[in-house]
Amino acid sequence: MDLRDYLVILRRNWITIVAATLAGLLVGASVAILTKPTYTADTQLFVAIQGSGSIQELQQGNTFSQARIQSYVKTVSTPVVLQPAIDSLGLNTTPERLQSQVRATADPNTVLINISVVDDSPSQAAAIAQAVAASLITAVAKLERPTSTAPSVVSLSIIRPATAPSVPSAPNTRTTMLMGLVIGLILGIGIAVVRSTLDNKVRGETELRRITDVAILGGIAHEPDAGKNPLLTQVHHQSPRAESFRQLRTNLQFANVSSGAKTLTVTSSLPGEGKSTTAANLAIALAETGHKVCLVDADLRRPMLDAYLGLDRNAGLTTALVGQADVQDLLQPWGDSGLAVLTSGQIPPNPSELLGSRNMEGLIQRLEAIFDYIVIDAPPLLPVTDAAVLAQHTGGVLMVVASQAVKEQDLLRALTTLKMVGADVLGIVLNKLPVNGPDAYGYRYYSHESAESANRDESPGRRARGRALNRGSNSKRMPSSSKS
Repeated sequence: MDLRDYLVILRRNWITIVAATLAGLLVGASVAILTKPTYTADTQLFVAIQGSGSIQELQQGNTFSQARIQSYVKTVSTPVVLQPAIDSLGLNTTPERLQSQVRATADPNTVLINISVVDDSPSQAAAIAQAVAASLITAVAKLERPTSTAPSVVSLSIIRPATAPSVPSAPNTRTTMLMGLVIGLILGIGIAVVRSTLDNKVRGETELRRITDVAILGGIAHEPDAGKNPLLTQVHHQSPRAESFRQLRTNLQFANVSSGAKTLTVTSSLPGEGKSTTAANLAIALAETGHKVCLVDADLRRPMLDAYLGLDRNAGLTTALVGQADVQDLLQPWGDSGLAVLTSGQIPPNPSELLGSRNMEGLIQRLEAIFDYIVIDAPPLLPVTDAAVLAQHTGGVLMVVASQAVKEQDLLRALTTLKMVGADVLGIVLNKLPVNGPDAYGYRYYSHESAESANRDESPGRRARGRALNRGSNSKRMPSSSKS
């Protein structure tokens, strides 16, 4: 994946990332509040060599002091220093326990020793630091004494006494909250990446480009009222949904220039991806340009076009295939734009055999002699073989892919099936894309507000003509089903 793919992942999972970041910030704040404050008191000692004041002796003494400093630093954590400090303060502890509170360091290239003591009480921390420093002075004086009667050659003195700190050294509320925020952010991004890696559903163009090079002819946004009003004639002429189907029509005509196919099979990988509504709206959009268009419901297992268009399906495609009536007598006009519909007819027990028969091939040839375009709504590819069989008789195939409805491997299987039967896949239509977000369908000339404004400004006569067109050529009420 490149940088753009990661940005898409972040946009898709921004809620998870924000939630994890806020959770980390909350945990950091809770830790800062619940942690008992501790105070740190510091003292500093100077190490000197007792001797004459000649330059050579001073230089040797300074070198000697620096060489011994690290030994004195380590001596601070030994019972030789800590036990006297405990005794002087009357502490109820042991050198081993006190050792965890005391820290000694030495500044590089100096003869300075720093002693820090951490304690729950600021005054206690200062007292312990002062006591440990005094004990270290006494211990070094004894350790560096040449004989029991001779004075020590090394002298330590306190140059910065310990004072009780006014503010706690821990916890650092700001640092703790910042760490919690950063950890939460990293965790949220990690969850987003893992989640996107494990989720292999097709969400948008990014996934499609990864698994296939088939052209994407258009994207259809999933609007809230699409289930109740699935057809172009049921929405405003300049609505985003209407514009998207007109854009699909234009792109399809360009994609079909080389093959010149008049018959188009519309299918999908799985049920519920919106192939029937796409076929119906594409046929309506083609008819709006003045072409003679025939819409055929070839889904002989779950026909839906009759319900969407409010037509009778008792006599239709299967009626013509078994020779009970001529196909021209079974065509039902719809609307006033030159669209004719051939419904499915009675559901047969052998759909695959009928769709793959010579009668079906002959029927398509007859329709091609009459119409400019034939749009066929075929069953999904994976559950049954009907669409693959039918694709062999038609000029091109249009695959409908619903966002977040089909897995990448399922789409790849469907495309492989079409390739095996030699079908010409003209392109893919991304359906049910979210209105907002990284996978949103961005092609729109008008906002919802402008469309509503245009609808308010429309004349009563024009609205009446629109309602008449929505009803089509019959008076049956349009169902609210959104299945396809």
